[in-house]
Amino acid sequence: MGSLPHVVEDCLGFLQLFSDGSIFRCNDIEFKISPVQDHSITFKDYLFHKRFNLSLRFYKPKHVTKKLPIVIFLHGGGFCFGSRTWPHIHNCCTRLASGLQAAVLSPDYRLAPEHRLPSAVEDAVEAVRWLQRQGLRLKEDENGGDAWLSSDVDFDRVFVVGDSSGGNIAHHLAVRLGSGSSEMDPARVRGYVMFAPFFGGEVRTKSEEGPPEHMLNLELLDRCGSALFSPFIPT
Repeated sequence: MGSLPHVVEDCLGFLQLFSDGSIFRCNDIEFKISPVQDHSITFKDYLFHKRFNLSLRFYKPKHVTKKLPIVIFLHGGGFCFGSRTWPHIHNCCTRLASGLQAAVLSPDYRLAPEHRLPSAVEDAVEAVRWLQRQGLRLKEDENGGDAWLSSDVDFDRVFVVGDSSGGNIAHHLAVRLGSGSSEMDPARVRGYVMFAPFFGGEVRTKSEEGPPEHMLNLELLDRCGSALFSPFIPT
């Protein structure tokens, strides 16, 4: 008779990895903030990756006077946490849409440790492909696709913004797509912005040596990194 599975990695109790490869992920998180009610912005959810049941949220200002650039926002969370529906991520996208007068696309992506890297990067590429498909439908037929999504959107001005682990994903998108690449025509990514991108290795970076944040301390980041490449997860 074998021993019972035991916890090998524990991220604040929200995510636990067991010795048999099983996962506990807490979906009942009590957030201390509420979604912003900005009535100048409207949003809709779309399924962009049927195989993995992944959705994105698309934000637009209600009153548009010119073609809107598109911002793809990739959320953070150490590759292990986060969703487009989380209030702080929703609020960030609402403020980006309002402050920049832009359309904002916020995709979910598969999370570790259930899904090892580069799954998250592949999902981000698929989100850009989804945007490409919307542009192609509009190009082939002015009445094609979702009129709410396609109208007043400039597919030629797409920018990728990533926060923390999302910044890491943005980096890999930049390596993959570059700037102005025609690979995703008519969607053209013109630039990348990385907010405190999450990079780590065997040697501490200067940012890791700085004062820790309340939640994202070095211990938690190390545990997230360990979960990404844990040998206990079946391949």
